[in-house]
Amino acid sequence: MDFEQLYKSYFIDVYYYMRGICRDEKLCEEVAQETFFKALKKIDSFDGKADIRAWLFTIAKNTYLSILRKNKRNIGLSEENEISSDNDFADDLDDRDTALRIHKILHTLKDPYKEVFSLRVFGELSFEDIGKLFSKSAGWARVTYYRAKMMILHEMEEQDG
Repeated sequence: MDFEQLYKSYFIDVYYYMRGICRDEKLCEEVAQETFFKALKKIDSFDGKADIRAWLFTIAKNTYLSILRKNKRNIGLSEENEISSDNDFADDLDDRDTALRIHKILHTLKDPYKEVFSLRVFGELSFEDIGKLFSKSAGWARVTYYRAKMMILHEMEEQDG
């Protein structure tokens, strides 16, 4: 299969795979494009024993993780920065209309997203404490909170059109 055909056949699969991991459409498209760029450079190393989609998904996942690490390093995220970012989001709750919208959306989320988000924003608990409440790690709490936040923001964007 030539590379152009590979791209046409699997780009949408890689894109939707990334949409399952990340809600940011632009980032998903960037990762999908970068995946095929990397696949083009490494196509000689693909032995054909595995499903080509699995190979592409692995490249996509690794590309996504690399972008996250790079952005984290460039931004210099620390616990203090994350708390500051959370406070910016919590500041939106001061606006009654926005707060009501967020609460309505929050109540549509499934657990643990709903509870982790509430504990972080309203309970002002650290990720470490939230992780302990669920018998999980602080990293799990961070990821769960971030996903909940992205779900809320995505829903707000959809409501705004």
